[in-house]
Amino acid sequence: MKTEDAKTLIEQQIEALGTALEAGHSQHLQEFLGVMARFHKYSLGNVLLIMAQRPEATHVAGFHTWKSLGRFVKSGEKGIAILAPMALKRDKHDASDSSPPDEDEDRILRFRVVYVFDVSQTDGEPMPEFAKAQGDPGEFSDRLKNLVRQMNIELSYSEQLGGALGVSKGGTIELQSGLDPAQEFTTLVHELAHEILHHGSGRTGTTKQSRELEAEAVAFVVAQSIGLDAGTASSDYIQLYSGDKKLLTERLDAVRRAAGTILEGLAP
Repeated sequence: MKTEDAKTLIEQQIEALGTALEAGHSQHLQEFLGVMARFHKYSLGNVLLIMAQRPEATHVAGFHTWKSLGRFVKSGEKGIAILAPMALKRDKHDASDSSPPDEDEDRILRFRVVYVFDVSQTDGEPMPEFAKAQGDPGEFSDRLKNLVRQMNIELSYSEQLGGALGVSKGGTIELQSGLDPAQEFTTLVHELAHEILHHGSGRTGTTKQSRELEAEAVAFVVAQSIGLDAGTASSDYIQLYSGDKKLLTERLDAVRRAAGTILEGLAP
């Protein structure tokens, strides 16, 4: 696959997401969020490429990485094309410019197609077990609260939230007292997503409903990523699409980045 073909495939996936949401169907977006949960360290474009080519993938790596892990790509398996950045040197420094050349300015970022393979396409040494929540967030809950403190956000509990499970106020988060561990975890992720995405300039050009849905999408991705039952993604996700595919791309990337920030904080 050529680089331009990969970029076209990404555009087609965004088009398909927008078309499905426009038609009132959120299942396609829910499937995308599930792929994002498994590949939150990848760029939005590469998540879309993986979804387009092998949506059931769980762990991907290059041929040589699998080999170093004692696993080998099965004969005849077709790789999953993704985009990898590469820095190229610009043409010679302008001789008429007396300023010293800047190494960063002398480089151009380009992308090339590389191929990765899902673990299901390999044989060999057993894969290491990955920590999963199994219905109870367990130690992930403590890690999440530590992350909140590290971000200088005050966390408190109250019985007077007017029916809400949690409230984000820009530097403070209040949770309803007495929530079960799984509900407390997902609610705290939801409110932390608001803190990351929706205070200050993050509110510009958004509606209350779109902000709630973005926070809910972050909670869905994080919960799925650690193995916690996230329930069914809301059918209201159709409201994330306002007819502007560029804006949809930006908001989905914001969800990916926020979920990635939280998941990095949950790592041991």
